[in-house]
Amino acid sequence: QVQVVESGGGWVQPGGSLRLSCAASGSRFRVYAMNWYRQAPGKQRELVATITRAGVTSSADSVKGRFNISRDNAKNTVYLQMNSLKPEDTAVYYCYADVGSFGYWGQGTQVTVSS
Repeated sequence: QVQVVESGGGWVQPGGSLRLSCAASGSRFRVYAMNWYRQAPGKQRELVATITRAGVTSSADSVKGRFNISRDNAKNTVYLQMNSLKPEDTAVYYCYADVGSFGYWGQGTQVTVSS
């Protein structure tokens, strides 16, 4: 069993920045692909960004150039640096540890972008 815990959400004005963190338990963190998803009210959960175990990253078109995913294997942590935030980025952000044929979700952290 892998425990996944997100932190760092909150309220920010448009144009502001936040950094989300996701800590995963266990000794095999470095072999997991790690993902950030988000779910806005009334919408489906969507993939925001992914980082493979090799450190290769990808992100959704809606956040390209604004969000950056990174990982620190020594700390069993993945980060999502979010810049130039927009009101449409408001959502609950979830971390997902992909261990292959299945994965583990965190409980989510709320991000609210408004003036």
